[in-house]
Amino acid sequence: MRSDQVHISGMDARAARLAKEYHCGYEITAFSYAPMLADAAAFSRVEAECAGLGSLWLHAPFAELIPCAIDPLVRQTAQHRFRQTLAAAQKLGIRQVVLHGGFIPHVYFPEWYVEQSVLFWRDFLPPDFVLALENVMEPSPDTLVSIAAGVDDPRLGLCLDVGHANTCVSRTPPLDWIAPMAPYLRHVHLHNNRGQDDLHSPLDE
Repeated sequence: MRSDQVHISGMDARAARLAKEYHCGYEITAFSYAPMLADAAAFSRVEAECAGLGSLWLHAPFAELIPCAIDPLVRQTAQHRFRQTLAAAQKLGIRQVVLHGGFIPHVYFPEWYVEQSVLFWRDFLPPDFVLALENVMEPSPDTLVSIAAGVDDPRLGLCLDVGHANTCVSRTPPLDWIAPMAPYLRHVHLHNNRGQDDLHSPLDE
């Protein structure tokens, strides 16, 4: 694997510096909190830290953004924030974006999640972007794989978050997520936890 295929997460304050030092890619997380999308100063900081970096991914905001929501107004909010995200990415020259699917166990039936997500992403997909849906609270890879297969568009792929696949919500061992997602994988998140909570611990813990 080339070093530029490894993207250091902006969750670490040293990430941009380390990405430059080791010639790695960089995943911008500054806009994971949606109000930052409208913060000109925050955008300028991100623009400056990305200067000179090669391969870039941008992580979209996710809190309370639910593409499969039952309430149409909630879906509209998700669409609005995601469009803001793509506008920010475009200004930064980024064409690769990670998003969450919004699944909440015991709230959405898996069948609903798949059906409504397929409709949302078919309508939303922008030209010249690659979007990768990340597993968070999904109990198995089945729903995300069904969404990607249902949309059936190279612009929509998947992001396997290995740490999320090893939390209490996952009913599938982490290694068993890989093969079903492989045809649609565009990105992978690597971090550690103890198999219960989402700790986002580094790989050496």
